[in-house]
Amino acid sequence: MGESRLHIAMYPWLAMGHLTPFLHLANKLAKKGHKISFLVPTKTRAKLEHVNLHPDLITFVPITIPHVEGLPPGAETTSDVAYPLHPLIMTAMDHTEPTVRQVLQTLTPHFVFHDFTHWLPAITRDLGIKSVHYCIISPVTVSYTLSPARHLSAHKLTEADYMVPPAGFPNSSIKLHLHEARALIARRFMTFGGNVRFSDRMFSGYIESDILSFRSCREIEQPYIEYLKDQFGKPVLLSGPVIPEPPSSALDEKWVKWLGDFKAGSVIYCAFGSECTMQKDQFQELLLGLELTGLPFLAALKPPFGTSSIEEALPENFEERVQGRGTVHGGWVQQQLILQHPAIGCFITHCGSSSIIEALINKCQLVLLPQVGDQIFNARMMANNLKVGVEVEKGEEDGHLMKESVCKAVRTVMDEGDAYGSEVRENHAKMREVLLDKKLESTYIDCFAQELQNLLH
Repeated sequence: MGESRLHIAMYPWLAMGHLTPFLHLANKLAKKGHKISFLVPTKTRAKLEHVNLHPDLITFVPITIPHVEGLPPGAETTSDVAYPLHPLIMTAMDHTEPTVRQVLQTLTPHFVFHDFTHWLPAITRDLGIKSVHYCIISPVTVSYTLSPARHLSAHKLTEADYMVPPAGFPNSSIKLHLHEARALIARRFMTFGGNVRFSDRMFSGYIESDILSFRSCREIEQPYIEYLKDQFGKPVLLSGPVIPEPPSSALDEKWVKWLGDFKAGSVIYCAFGSECTMQKDQFQELLLGLELTGLPFLAALKPPFGTSSIEEALPENFEERVQGRGTVHGGWVQQQLILQHPAIGCFITHCGSSSIIEALINKCQLVLLPQVGDQIFNARMMANNLKVGVEVEKGEEDGHLMKESVCKAVRTVMDEGDAYGSEVRENHAKMREVLLDKKLESTYIDCFAQELQNLLH
């Protein structure tokens, strides 16, 4: 690539759900010949080695994470601690500022990609490096919650304000229920690292960065991308969906055998990612909903709050009733490989952006059951705008899940005779075709790198 080879440093939020997508992007850029310096906590490096497909071009730069009072010794990422301690991981990350400055001074990359470190753009400006806020959270979420139209009136925001989109937002069908607005406002004003409020940290990162960038594509989010360009008045670049490379491993024999007992397209797979923990009553309601469908199911879920194992959290006599057709697994599973299995007909997802993309490129139908934050907006966009999935109904005020709603959503997407379900299945098939077009990803990555090149001058 001669002179046009870029050197990019990356320092994502210290959560596996951020480190891994940044590394997926690094792989796509390295494949095109660009050089990546990936700043990563010392011990966490080992967890990411297997994801680095281009070790000749992607170099891990170890960063020591300072100890912060209240964190267990050696904690480096959110996966090392319980959810309430995540703000302290942010504080520890903030304390790496002097180290990061030194590293960047030595590396002199063209760009630094970051997300939660709102102090990074000031360092890069000093050093003559361009800062790129690379956001793995969808443009629809940022448009609704953190655009200047919303943020600049933040001090007087009420729950009622938050239930409707901000001024100029491109789609009126995306709204929040009362319980969602309440939770998002609480998060907005929560202190997240040092004395910084979560929303101020995020907004400051967008405002201060030279370039905004999203793991998204126009085919899914065009209106929101245009809205953000207008709102922030700066370049908005898209990396495309950054679909992870297919795993080189095979599906565990245990699941091959278990899934092999069911006919094509008949099994429900339910999984909520590595960080989502449910309340016990909601966990049980979800399982009872799966039972109610009468279909075979595989649920890969973490034990709910207040329990130490899946077994102790199951509804009474549940195992006996679903024996032979339903299984609940408390550990990690090979999600990409399970979704590809011909027996899987439906995927109940928490709507994390990686899970959404993995679902859209497979044939299984989508049932949307968002838990927090951006997952809610992803679900509304998939259900209301694109109509490629069906969202499970919850209680308006308390957000409670009922087994009947779970069953109803599954039946809608699985029942050949359901008119709305047919429309959803058709839209999903079209979207799958678009995303699986081999040229799509390559074109996005090439354009992405070219636009970065253009912004260097």
